[in-house]
Amino acid sequence: MSFSVTPEDVISVCGLGGVTYFPHQGAAGLEPRTANFLSTVGLPTSDVFTARTDVKDPYDPEIGAITIGSRFDHYGLQCSDESRSWWSLGYLFTSLLAVDPESGKVYAFPEGAIDCIELHRDIESLAFALIELRKLEIDHENGADPEELAARFREAVEAFDPTPFADEESQWTFSMEELEQGIW
Repeated sequence: MSFSVTPEDVISVCGLGGVTYFPHQGAAGLEPRTANFLSTVGLPTSDVFTARTDVKDPYDPEIGAITIGSRFDHYGLQCSDESRSWWSLGYLFTSLLAVDPESGKVYAFPEGAIDCIELHRDIESLAFALIELRKLEIDHENGADPEELAARFREAVEAFDPTPFADEESQWTFSMEELEQGIW
């Protein structure tokens, strides 16, 4: 399988220590393209996106280490029947990200929200946005204009996948608004 986002793309922006790979052999039931991407390209990890690949399970045996349904139950949070079997990927800012193992779509569960938001059409789109975000962070640290950075980010990400900005309540929309307003 070939991908537009390559391992070299991720490593060049995040360094080898900034990539989280997910084991392919534990991916039974995960859509094949998603499983292959996670195990060969990986996800960029940074201060704003932390991948959840804990080898040790911090929960009791009845709480699934991968799926989100039992974790939500554990914390008394609502979780739709449809999303109970989705796999936890990590946290983007304050939103829990999960992948639907059947479709490969990535969803966000914003802190305090009742419903989830479709955030990316697939795992590759998430990785692309995270790479672009890291480039944005570097340029922001070097004094680039926040409004220009936000516009460049939106343009690049929407050209790859329009889903991240399709919902006004998405984490990407809020993050770019905060950047433009000087909150970063």
